[in-house]
Amino acid sequence: MKRIALLIGCAFVWFFLSTGPVLANQSSVSIEGPASAEQGSEVTLRLTVTHSANSFFHYTNRLTVQVNGKPFTQWVFTSGNRPEGAVFTREVKIRIIGNTEVVAEAYCNIHGSKGPAKVTIVTSETGAPVLK
Repeated sequence: MKRIALLIGCAFVWFFLSTGPVLANQSSVSIEGPASAEQGSEVTLRLTVTHSANSFFHYTNRLTVQVNGKPFTQWVFTSGNRPEGAVFTREVKIRIIGNTEVVAEAYCNIHGSKGPAKVTIVTSETGAPVLK
């Protein structure tokens, strides 16, 4: 009986290790928002997270946002409180004070992140929008 359990366990591990790259998917995020804004204005950014799975075992477990290098907000998910889908969105409102860099990153609970997404919202001293 122990031998059968060991064989089943080894087969299970072999299957997941041998197919890992095919099944693996890191969470990724994209940021939509204006390229420029008036000094002191508030802008809304739309974050779209993409991941191949959204199951009890495999899901996006965190989405973080930094503004000008400082933590701004984050969403933390658990197996019992997962995102609403494999692709989901969140919105953030940010007050623009000078040129503003926004960095967002999403993480898979198993495979991690594809890396951060970055946008820079540019302003001028006079408050008139400046195009990149």
